[in-house]
Amino acid sequence: MERDKSQSISKRKAVVPGPAEHPLQYNYTFWYSRRTPGRPTSSQSYEQNIKQIGTFASVEQFWRFYSHMVRPGDLTGHSDFHLFKEGIKPMWEDDANKNGGKWIIRLRKGLASRCWENLILAMLGEQFMVGEEICGAVVSVRFQEDIISIWNKTASDQATTARIRDTLRRVLNLPPNTIMEYKTHTDSIKDNSSFRNTKITL
Repeated sequence: MERDKSQSISKRKAVVPGPAEHPLQYNYTFWYSRRTPGRPTSSQSYEQNIKQIGTFASVEQFWRFYSHMVRPGDLTGHSDFHLFKEGIKPMWEDDANKNGGKWIIRLRKGLASRCWENLILAMLGEQFMVGEEICGAVVSVRFQEDIISIWNKTASDQATTARIRDTLRRVLNLPPNTIMEYKTHTDSIKDNSSFRNTKITL
C-alpha cells in the first residue's frame, strides 16, 4: 500500500509551461474554502476544509483555470478563494507564512470581483517588486462585506510591508482615504481570527 502511494506521488508531474506559452516567475496554486460562520475552527479542521483547485506555471494556464472559475461576486455564504505560490499552503502556520502577515482591505458588496482580478494579475505580473516576499492573496466573501488580503513573508520588515501597501493602493486604484489594516499571522494564531484586532493605517 505504502509502495503504491509512493509510486503515485513520484508519477505526479511537475507543472511546467507548455510549448510557446509565457512562463510566470513562480508557479501558483488556486485553493477554495467554505465554512459555517460562528463555528470555531482549529488549524486541523481548517486544513481539511481547504480544497486545492489546481496549479499553473504560465499566463495561458492561469487563464484556463480562471476563465472557468466562479467570480467572487457570485459566491455565496462564507467562502474564500486563495492564490498562493506553489508549495505554500494558505495557512498561518505554514513555514513560509508563520513569520509574516497580511494587508487587509474591506470592500463594500459589488467590488470584490474587479479588485480580486486586479490584485492577482498584479501579483502574477510581479508588480509588487519585493522579490520573494509575497506568499499569496485571498478574497473572502462574507455576508455584510467582502475582504481581500495579500500575505507577505516577513511582518517585521516595515519597508517591504509599506511598499506592498503602496502598490496595493495603486493596482486597486483605491481612494486616498481608504482604510488599510495589517495583521501578523502570529496575532491571528493567538486570537484565532483573520480580521479582528488589526492595526489600522490610512
